[in-house]
Amino acid sequence: MEFLREEQSVWEYLREEKRPIVLYGMGDGADKILRVFADKGIRATAVFASDEFVRGHSFAGFRVQKLSEVVAAYGEDIVIVLSFASQRPELLARFYELDARFSLVAPDVPVAGGGLFDLDYVRAHADDLQRAYDEMADAQSRQVFADIVNFKVSGKIAYLRHCESGKDEVFRNILRPTAHEHFADLGAYNGDTIRELLGYTGGAYASITALEPDRRNFKKLSRYADEQLSGDVRLVQAGGWSADTELTFAAKAGRNSALAAQGVPTPMRALDRVLDGRPCTLLKMDVEGAEREALLGARHTIETCRPRLNIACYHRNEDLFALPALVRSLCPDYRLYLRHHPYVPAWDVNLYATV
Repeated sequence: MEFLREEQSVWEYLREEKRPIVLYGMGDGADKILRVFADKGIRATAVFASDEFVRGHSFAGFRVQKLSEVVAAYGEDIVIVLSFASQRPELLARFYELDARFSLVAPDVPVAGGGLFDLDYVRAHADDLQRAYDEMADAQSRQVFADIVNFKVSGKIAYLRHCESGKDEVFRNILRPTAHEHFADLGAYNGDTIRELLGYTGGAYASITALEPDRRNFKKLSRYADEQLSGDVRLVQAGGWSADTELTFAAKAGRNSALAAQGVPTPMRALDRVLDGRPCTLLKMDVEGAEREALLGARHTIETCRPRLNIACYHRNEDLFALPALVRSLCPDYRLYLRHHPYVPAWDVNLYATV
C-alpha cells in the first residue's frame, strides 16, 4: 500500500512517550481512550477541559483543570490527547491552535464495534484497503482515503485538515439534486439533511421518506415536517435495518443515538419494505454503525432504482473498505467517491455513489 506513510501507531507513540500525557476532554471518547491506555500500559498525567467547562469537578479520578493550570504545573513540553469530537468551527480552530503549540494527537477509537484501527489492523486488511482505494472514482477520493487511513493510524490531525472539503462540492459535483427527487433519509435526526438537500432544489421534491428511531429526535423531525413540508412526505419512527424487526436502542436524543445492550425497544425497518416498490432517486444513510444492515435492507431499491447514495463511512473500523465493497456488489455500475467534511476526529467521512 503505497498510500500508507505512517510507520508507528499513535498507541505505540504514546506508550514510548516520556513527557506528561494530558487528556483534553471528558465523556465517552475519553473513557474509550483511557480503557486502551489501561490495556497498553499508557499513563495519563492530567485531564483538562475548555475553560468554560471547568467547575472544580473530576473525571476518571483526575481533577479537571484548565489548560493554563496544566501548563503551570508541567510546562509546555506535554503531549495533548484530544478525547472528544467536534465539527464546530470555533473548536476546530482551537484544535489547530493547540496542534501548532503543543504535541497533539487524536487517537482513533471506533464509534461502533470494537478493536483499533492500528498498524496491525491495516496489515491484516491490506488487500481490502488497497482494493477500496483502487476503486475510488477520482483522485480526490483516493487522497481522502489515504489521509483517513494515515490519520487513523497516527492520530495526526494534519491529515484531516489536508483532505477536508465542504458539502457544497458534493451537492454540486456529485449528487446534483434536482426538483424531482424521491429522497429516502435513514437516520433523519431532526430533518437537517432534508433542509440541506432542499437548499439545492429551491425547496422542491417529488417525495420524501424519512426514518428516525429516537423518540425525541422524531418529534423534532415531525415538527419540522408539519411546519415546512407538504405533499408526498412519509415519516417513520424506526431505524434502518436489513429486515423489519425490533431491537434495543440507546435513546440519547442526539445525532449519535444507536443500538445498545440496554435502552428502548425500537422498531427497525428495511427500506425495501417501507418503500414497497415506490421510487427512490437519492438515498442517505447515517445510522450509527448499522450502515451494512441498512444497505442490505435496501438491496432491491438499490438494484432496481440505482439511487445516488450518501452513506456514512466512519462508524466502524471496517467501513472504509467493507461499505464500498458492499455497494459495488449491489450495483457494479456505481462510481464511488469518498469525502471528509470538517470534523475532528475522522467523523463525517461519507461514501457517495452515482451511476
